[in-house]
Amino acid sequence: MLFFSILLGYVTSALCVCVSLFLSSIASACPKSCLCTERGGLVVQCASRNLETIPTDLPHNTVSLLLSSNYITTIPSQAFRGLPRLQELDLSRNTIEKVDAGAFQGVSESLRTLDLSHNRLRSVPKEAFARLRATIGLANNPWHCECTLQEVLRELRLDPETASEISCRTAIQEEYAGRPVIQVLDSGINFCNFHHKTTDVAMFVTMFGWFTMVIAYVIYYVRHNQEDARRHLEYLKSLPSSSQISKDFDTISTVL
Repeated sequence: MLFFSILLGYVTSALCVCVSLFLSSIASACPKSCLCTERGGLVVQCASRNLETIPTDLPHNTVSLLLSSNYITTIPSQAFRGLPRLQELDLSRNTIEKVDAGAFQGVSESLRTLDLSHNRLRSVPKEAFARLRATIGLANNPWHCECTLQEVLRELRLDPETASEISCRTAIQEEYAGRPVIQVLDSGINFCNFHHKTTDVAMFVTMFGWFTMVIAYVIYYVRHNQEDARRHLEYLKSLPSSSQISKDFDTISTVL
C-alpha cells in the first residue's frame, strides 16, 4: 500500500511539472500584446490592444484568434499562413479598408468563422474569399454595391443572423444606396448588367471621340493641302509664259 502511495506521489509530481511546462511554453509563445489561454485549443486574445497591424509572432497551434476593437487597417496577403489549425478569426470593429487577394491563404480549409463586421470595407477582390468554408460576417461596412461585390457575396456562406445588415452605402445605381444588399439582389436586380451597360457607354464615347479626332484630322489635312495647292498654282501663274519668253527673245535678236 505504501508503495502505491509513493508511486502516486511521483506520478502527481510529474503531471504537475508537465502542466507547468506546458503553460510556460504557451506563455513564452504568446505575443506580448495578447493573452493566451487553453480552452480545447489555444485561444489568443488580442482584442482592444490598440493594435495597428496583425501580430506576426502568433503561436503555430492557435485555434481561435480574437483581434476585435483595434485599429487594423489592412489584411495583407498570407497574414495567417502560419496558423494551419485556425478555426475562429474575429476582426470586427477595426478600421479595415483593404483585404488583399491572398489574405486568407493557408487557412481557407480550417477556418470555420470569420467576422469582418463594423469595419470600413467598400469592396473586396473576388480572390480574397476563394475556397473559404467559413461562415462570414460582413455587416456594418460602407459597401459600394456593384458587380464585383455581387459576385463575391453569392459565393460566400454569410452569417444568417447579420446578413440583412449588409447594406449599400453607395451603389452603381443611386436608387439602391441605403438598402440591404441581400434584399436588392433577391428582388432580381443584377449589378453586373449595370456594369456592362456602363462599360458599353464608355467604349462608345471613347470610339466616338477617336472617330471625331480622325475626321477633324482629315478635314485639316484636306484644307491644308488645298491651301498649298492654291499657293503653288498662284506661283505658277506668276511665272512668265513660254510665248512671252519667245517674243522677248525675237525682240532681242532683231535689235542685235
